[in-house]
Amino acid sequence: MIEVKNISKSFDGFKALDNLSLTIPRGAVYGLVGPNGAGKSTLIRHLMGVYRPDSGTITVDGQPVYENPAVKTTMLCIPDEIFYNTGDTIRDLKALYKGIYPTFDQERFERLREVFQLDGKKPVRRFSKGMQKQAAFWLAISCRPEILVLDEPVDGLDPVMRRQIMNLILEDVAENGTTVLVSSHNLRELEDICDHVGIMHQGSMMLERSLSALQDNMVKVQLVMEQPLPQELRVVHHSSVGRVQTIIARGSAEEVETILNRCSPLLCDVLPLSLEEVFIYELGGVDYEVKNILL
Repeated sequence: MIEVKNISKSFDGFKALDNLSLTIPRGAVYGLVGPNGAGKSTLIRHLMGVYRPDSGTITVDGQPVYENPAVKTTMLCIPDEIFYNTGDTIRDLKALYKGIYPTFDQERFERLREVFQLDGKKPVRRFSKGMQKQAAFWLAISCRPEILVLDEPVDGLDPVMRRQIMNLILEDVAENGTTVLVSSHNLRELEDICDHVGIMHQGSMMLERSLSALQDNMVKVQLVMEQPLPQELRVVHHSSVGRVQTIIARGSAEEVETILNRCSPLLCDVLPLSLEEVFIYELGGVDYEVKNILL
């Protein structure tokens, strides 16, 4: 289990992380989301032991991460921007990874050659961005890490390769209990793979729940009714087109429908929200929302 407790970090007076806490259960796929500048990449660098927090603790199964090589050999990160030395080939990088990760699986590396079909003798810097990302995944999956951290993992990958890589990772989660943290702006893709979600805002963890609990706590309703909305309804967003009203309300579908049915609506259609909609409307409560601007 990864546990982050009350960490804070400042750079030249700017507070990048502010008393942030999160818990990632072993074997979970955890989606980390938030607007640009929320502190997601800074948090990832703390999780990987690159940064030391000004205060607070970060542990993996009770062991600190910072300056702990034994813990770090169980963790692997694929960052958004991947750096390779000028002449490094996949062969060179394979030797490097084998020296760092005792779990490196040579047999699996050879099997994955059919999936990625990259030239092992060509300098990786000469690959396209998508091919560089494929090389990173090829090496990472071959290492069989206990914890895999991905920062914008599918950037530059075509849809088929995205699906192929995510299937490989989810197989490791199911078969080996691999813990995966995914930071991404592609919320539709996260919705398909994550079982836990944390929403960051301005260096803090605004909300952290299982995906099912997050989606069960807010619903979209399309309705036609002649009475005003009940006061006990916890409305997050309200709009209307003609007689049809669309509201986003907090609460389970059953709870919201029960409240509305007391008003005998002519139409009441309760719909689940996507992760993208939850993200928009949760952040709307902290002055980060889609603005209606007339040009």
